[in-house]
Amino acid sequence: MKVGMVALHYPRREHRDEMILRVRQAADVMMATPGCLAADCWVSEDGQAVVTTGQWESEQALTAGVRRRANGRGGLRLRRARVPARQVFKLVSA
Repeated sequence: MKVGMVALHYPRREHRDEMILRVRQAADVMMATPGCLAADCWVSEDGQAVVTTGQWESEQALTAGVRRRANGRGGLRLRRARVPARQVFKLVSA
């Protein structure tokens, strides 16, 4: 079963460009992981939210991609840059 994820990040204005750069880097790492169907970065029209999206063939593929990113290949270290903390929505295909 396909799974997806949408994460909303709210970076401080002075960290917005860095957040976008790092999210794009993380998306590249995810896309290189077997089973990743899509990973992308979006910005809300008002520029306040950086939105990441992803889609994987399975829960196992998602877990592998997250693990790969967390192991130093695309990890994000911008907690101080976000206000408020991000929101993450995990999705399953209907």
